[in-house]
Amino acid sequence: MLRYLTAGESHGPALTAVVEGIPAGLELTADFINRQLARRQKGYGRGGRMKIETDQADILSGVRGGKTLGSPVTLQIKNHDWQNWSQIMASGEADLQSRRVSVPRPGHGDLAGHIKYGHDDLRNILERASARETAARVAACTVGRRLIEHFGMEIHSHVIQIGSIKAQPASLQEIIDRAPQSELFCADPEAEALMKQEIDQAREQGDSLGGIFEIIVCHVPVGLGSHVHWDRKLDGRLAAALMSIQAIKGVEIGLGFTAATLPGSQVHDEIFAGKDGFIRSSNHAGGLEAGMTNGQNLVLRAAMKPIATLYNPLRSINLESGQQAEAAVERSDICAVPAAAVVGEAVTAFEMAVAFMEKFGGDSISEIEQRF
Repeated sequence: MLRYLTAGESHGPALTAVVEGIPAGLELTADFINRQLARRQKGYGRGGRMKIETDQADILSGVRGGKTLGSPVTLQIKNHDWQNWSQIMASGEADLQSRRVSVPRPGHGDLAGHIKYGHDDLRNILERASARETAARVAACTVGRRLIEHFGMEIHSHVIQIGSIKAQPASLQEIIDRAPQSELFCADPEAEALMKQEIDQAREQGDSLGGIFEIIVCHVPVGLGSHVHWDRKLDGRLAAALMSIQAIKGVEIGLGFTAATLPGSQVHDEIFAGKDGFIRSSNHAGGLEAGMTNGQNLVLRAAMKPIATLYNPLRSINLESGQQAEAAVERSDICAVPAAAVVGEAVTAFEMAVAFMEKFGGDSISEIEQRF
């Protein structure tokens, strides 16, 4: 079984991840993980926290001499901002009054967490509900990414909409060439310029913006996932992985919701005989049919809502006084869609690694290579 856990609070001393089930003999370095962590911190519209943190993962176990041992891989990312929060967030005697939060933010987990867990300080909820957790998730899932890349798969992403601005469709090669060079990971330069203007306007108004990103996985083997049980269908598992990212409110595969508006003759991908097997003239299914990969590229999209922390805060209730109040303001981004795309790549890669191990799994890379 391939799985991971993360732990840590946004302003705690560190974030930690443990990855279990990685086979022995996989080449893995901290530099490979840190390149993905650096990508997560980029993006036009990010907030002040990105100026404080320079995320670096330390590998504490499971790797020796640059190769995995087959034992759990432990990763740690230290929070540089901890020096300013060591008294407030201490696990022992702590300053429980400073930076106390009693007014929940609409759209965040503050109020539901208060009711569920009974905390009278909403900081006990927001610290873990924060998207800071995704740094640990990117680190953990990048170990899975290393596994699928070893077996030839590639994963790419690009931002296709921010606010009301939509990018023009781009070819895979344009996405590969242009998106990494863009501050918004957008393959359409004209749309990127308009997106930046909309982000600047939101910043001036104390508002925030969401958007949509697309993930493409290339060179996918046929038959990952299964049709036989609901919890083995790969489309469902990928959707769950993407929906688990903070602020993601919708997921599409292939044509997605557009498929509901078209007749079947314009939705399903016709099958032809090619030199080396079956071919398709389209990929409306997004590489998945009946919960299984069909050999085409996986195409996934996720919709991110605007971030809940607004510098021009919405109305809420002070839980101590019961009076109307403005929502709490924590340091936050104006727009984090590009960062969410990197997180989306990571969780998609890990779920693909899980499915790959189910089909070709073994205890060592050499054993899996023979089966593959």
